[in-house]
Amino acid sequence: MSDTSTPAGFHYQALTPDLILDAIESLGIYPETGLLALNSYENRVYQFRCDRQIRYVVKFYRPERWSDAQILEEHEFSAELAQQEIPIATPVLIEGQSLHHYQGFRFALFPSMGGRAFEVDNLDQLEEVGRFVGRMHQYAQAKTFTFRETLSPALLGDESLAWLKASGHVPQSLETAYFTIVEQVLTKAKRLWAEVDATSMRLHGDLHPSNIMWTPDGPGFVDLDDAKMGPAVQDLWMMLAGDRQQQTLQLEILLEAYEEFCEFDKRQLKLIEPLRAMRMLHYNAWLSRRWEDPAFPMNFPWYAEEKYWEQQILAFKEQLALLDEPPLSLIPQY
Repeated sequence: MSDTSTPAGFHYQALTPDLILDAIESLGIYPETGLLALNSYENRVYQFRCDRQIRYVVKFYRPERWSDAQILEEHEFSAELAQQEIPIATPVLIEGQSLHHYQGFRFALFPSMGGRAFEVDNLDQLEEVGRFVGRMHQYAQAKTFTFRETLSPALLGDESLAWLKASGHVPQSLETAYFTIVEQVLTKAKRLWAEVDATSMRLHGDLHPSNIMWTPDGPGFVDLDDAKMGPAVQDLWMMLAGDRQQQTLQLEILLEAYEEFCEFDKRQLKLIEPLRAMRMLHYNAWLSRRWEDPAFPMNFPWYAEEKYWEQQILAFKEQLALLDEPPLSLIPQY
C-alpha cells in the first residue's frame, strides 16, 4: 500500500534548491557543483559532485507514493543484488541508513553511474544484458517481497481504468469510443493472463532501455522505483523493438543468454502483448493522477488535447489486433 500521510494534492514547490542542498548537507556531504536535474517526473533526481570530488545522485521520493517499508525493501533488494556482483545502482549507507528524512521529504543518495545509452539494436549488448537479467532473476527467486506490490491486471488495468473514468480527463466526445476499446483490450489481456498463470518473482519492474546504462564494464541497471512481484517476462519484453522478425531475433538472443543462469517459462511469451496493453493504459492513468503537479501540464501539454485521445483510441485498436495474433515464438531449439 502507498503512504497516505501526504495529501493527494502534494506539489514539489517546497523542494527548493536551498532545501535540497540543506538535506544533502545534513548527511555530511557538501556539494561543490550545482545540481543537475535528471530526467524524472515521478520523483525529483539531481546529480552533483561533492567537495571530495565524488559524483552522487540524490533522489527525493514523491511523498504520497510509497511507504518507508516499501522504499527500504527496494533498497535492500538492490543491496542484495550488488552483493551478487550484479551491476545495479545501490543507495549509499550513511550511519547504517539508506533512507533519509528532511523537512517532510524522504530521500536517498546514490553513487553516480557513468556511461552511455544502452543500444537496443546492438545484439552484443543485448546478449550481455540478457545474461545479467538471468543472474538477477536467479537470485531474486530466493525470497519474495513483503511490502512491494504484485504486478497484475487488477493493479495496472482495473485500477487505471477506474481512475480514468472518474478523472474527467478523457474528452466527453471521445469517452464512449475510448472506454469501449480499452475495456475490450483489458478483457482479452485478462483472459491471456489467466491462461498462463505465471509464477511471480521479485523484479526490477521497469527495465526499459533508459534504465540501462552502458558502462566501461558492461551494463548497469538503475531505478528500482517500480520493483515489484511479477512474471519474469516483465523484465525482458520492454527491450524488444522493431517488427516481429526483429523482435524474435532480439528475444532469441536475450533468452539464450538469460538461460545460462535462470530457466525461463516459455508460456510467459503469451504475456508480452497483455503487458504492453496494460502499460499503455497505466501510462494514461499515470498522467491523469499526476496532472495537478505543475511539471506535468508543462511537459505533457498534448495530454489535454483531443488529438492525443484520438491517437490512443487508434493505438488500442491496433493493440487489440496484436492480442489476437500468435505470441512471439523462438527457433526450434527453444
